Amino acid sequence: MQLQLLLPTKILFDQPVQKITAEAKNGAFCLLPNHVDWVTLLVPGIFVATLASGEDHYWAIDQGVLVKCGPQVRVSAQKAVPGQDLSNLQQTVQLEFRRLDDREKQARHILARLENSFVRELGTQQLLGN
Repeated sequence: MQLQLLLPTKILFDQPVQKITAEAKNGAFCLLPNHVDWVTLLVPGIFVATLASGEDHYWAIDQGVLVKCGPQVRVSAQKAVPGQDLSNLQQTVQLEFRRLDDREKQARHILARLENSFVRELGTQQLLGN
């Protein structure tokens, strides 16, 4: 399989691989060359690419999209931090990427409350004929 790990500003990795391990919303998974084509959303976690030599490459990634089409696998993520120390990478995921996800959830909740308030106010004004 040919893996491309894409960030908004660059291609971080573009090499043939024998195996890919990542994490989606419903759990961790492994892709091998003969797997069916598919698309999945990735959650913050450790992404692993294993070369034919058996060498593993590790990244801490935030949420992204993985698309497998034939022998091509493309992963698009906002952020990816390479490293060989899995404990440090896991710490990066926990402290940075998941915290950002929590902040995004809070921001969405606040925005939804503002939108509801606006719609209620607009509805009240229409009922009063203003």
